[in-house]
Amino acid sequence: MTTAEYNRCVDEFSDRVFRFVLKNIQDEEKAKDVVQDSFEKMWVKVKGISFEKSKSYLFTTAYHTMIDYIRKDRKFEKINEPEKYGDLLYEENSYSDLKEILNEGLKQLSEMQRSVLLLRDYEGYSYKEIGDVTDLNESQVKVYIYRARVFLKNYIGSMETVI
Repeated sequence: MTTAEYNRCVDEFSDRVFRFVLKNIQDEEKAKDVVQDSFEKMWVKVKGISFEKSKSYLFTTAYHTMIDYIRKDRKFEKINEPEKYGDLLYEENSYSDLKEILNEGLKQLSEMQRSVLLLRDYEGYSYKEIGDVTDLNESQVKVYIYRARVFLKNYIGSMETVI
């Protein structure tokens, strides 16, 4: 891939990669770090990547980098975990926005379910492309997406305030 093709790749895919990562980790600064690290890794291997495969390579790299960040954060949280958060002063159980409810439901999915669902429904990837990004076969991708959708349907359907 040439420098011009790399720059074109940045222009075309940076927003999509950022949205995908942000929806998964819900932290804008960490999402920016993941995207930047992904493009850096791509730059290091720019000579060995064809432009036609750049999108797949970039999303695969971003996915794996995101998983590394999540694992590192979990280790950090376990070390620095506070005793309890039992003294909450106010908790609101009513929702007025379906998008907010959906985002809460997405947070409750497993990492894999959330990733494949976002790649399919938000980014429009095919089952095969999702399998390439996540190292799953197409059948596994379909199962994860189906289970995620069933969970979200039940989660949204069970909320009395949505009706």
